[in-house]
Amino acid sequence: MTLEALVAAELAEPVDPRVAAMAAAIAQRYGTASRAVLFYGSCLRESNLDGLMLDFYLVVSDYGQAFGTGWFALANRLLPPNVFPFEHDGLIAKYAVLSEADFARLASSATLNVSVWARFAQPSRLVWVADVAAREACIAAVGLAAPALLSAARPMLPERIAIGRLWAEAFALTYAAELRAERKSRAGSVADADPDRYRRFTAPALAAAGIGATITGDEVGFTHPPTPAERSIGERLWARRRREGKALTLARLAKASTTYAGGIDYLAWKINRHAGAAIEIKPWQRRWPILGAISLLPRLLAGGAVK
Repeated sequence: MTLEALVAAELAEPVDPRVAAMAAAIAQRYGTASRAVLFYGSCLRESNLDGLMLDFYLVVSDYGQAFGTGWFALANRLLPPNVFPFEHDGLIAKYAVLSEADFARLASSATLNVSVWARFAQPSRLVWVADVAAREACIAAVGLAAPALLSAARPMLPERIAIGRLWAEAFALTYAAELRAERKSRAGSVADADPDRYRRFTAPALAAAGIGATITGDEVGFTHPPTPAERSIGERLWARRRREGKALTLARLAKASTTYAGGIDYLAWKINRHAGAAIEIKPWQRRWPILGAISLLPRLLAGGAVK
């Protein structure tokens, strides 16, 4: 099966009806600007969604149509995506907003930033779509993510590697390129959660990335080892991704203080949930969320809660 067919089939898999209803409610908020809503993240693997925060991406035609001429449109254009909280039918969620053009660009190798292609190299669902053209655009964009991930990771990988380790090490590189609250084992658990899925995706994704390889059983053997120069370039690119990714995470946190209601409380919740920390937000930190978020960083970095 081709990568496009695998992606299309995965995106079309059914979800909890409450997830679909929430996606439709998110889309309705933006009217004709809404093109698609994708559901992704750890909640895909959960049967009981109560008390969890669901993750969505809303794809819009353009930011001006979605937000008008105010700050939100400019912020989304300069530093995508904007992220907003949402509640519907007893469930809570957050959704990120990207234009169709930005979603296709950020899901591909056209950007060094890992945040979109790392997430959509993992399973996702297309839970609301405006029309056939929007569906096809989403399938095409999501289909770029896994090849982008493997292409970026290839210079850092050994010549022979188990399929599970291939994806785990690739995801680990992306986790290190953002300020993440997850434990070190998180990258491996992503691939371990659905090994058959990653086994099906491996050969088509490698082929789409232009990476020569043979698969024997559960092991990948790469056809052409990277030259020392290619490996050195790969190391420099990942060092750059780590520097720029962490700075971008801080910039997005600062922006979120103006776009995301209760953003600092969400930050604390996420860190506590994923890193086993016990962060409590003080009233002054809610009043001054940018300074409050910055004030948390030294203790979190020292304790290893974010990396």
